[in-house]
Amino acid sequence: MENSISLGAGPCHKTPMSDLPNKADFSHVRDWVFDLDNTLYPHHVDLFAQIDKNMTAYVSALLGLSREDARTLQKQYYFDHGTTLKGLMIHHAIDPADFLEKAHAINYDVLSPDLPLGEAIQALPGRKFIFTNGSVKHAEMAARALGIFHHFDDVFDIVAAEYVPKPAGATYDKFMALHRVDTKQAVMFEDLPRNLIVPKTLGMKTVLLTPRDENHEFVDAWEKRTDGDKHIDYATSSLTAFLNALL
Repeated sequence: MENSISLGAGPCHKTPMSDLPNKADFSHVRDWVFDLDNTLYPHHVDLFAQIDKNMTAYVSALLGLSREDARTLQKQYYFDHGTTLKGLMIHHAIDPADFLEKAHAINYDVLSPDLPLGEAIQALPGRKFIFTNGSVKHAEMAARALGIFHHFDDVFDIVAAEYVPKPAGATYDKFMALHRVDTKQAVMFEDLPRNLIVPKTLGMKTVLLTPRDENHEFVDAWEKRTDGDKHIDYATSSLTAFLNALL
């Protein structure tokens, strides 16, 4: 695993993560689209680590593999197909509902109400969406624990995407068509650089959520931003501070 680098505002420069956005760059935005995990809550909470552990256990039990071998295969499916679930559906014809139920059997108590974030989201002009490769149930549980669920107009999940995850272009198209999003007046917030490639090509503003800890170790090296990721308009380690700078 590799350590994260300090990232700030701007498409390709290593500047301090405390840098805030240019408000004028977002004056046209009317649709605010947020990923869920490691985006609406910070990386250091490690909620997704619980899901990751459950997915490894699922693969291990399904295929009779050791934890180490199951994790290796799980991560390969994640890299190749966008989610572990999609890889398991393609190669092992599993029941996606069963997988999602077991993967999201986690403790949400590690999340606590985030009133400042909720106030910032509420104050944004226009519609707000959660666009996740997880389930609606998981998104609702996490967002309710944060005290922000009621600020969103809808959740678009992996089921609505017919189990085709981000970063597949067809999934973004499906979301945009369903909600009649004008991509030229929209922004996408994500923690994975590759999931911002399609939004950028569609004309959306793109914002990458980075770890607060500069020494954060990514589980998968490819999740880390590189200098070549010119499809990222801004990067921030604080979603609340970033949104407040736009108000």
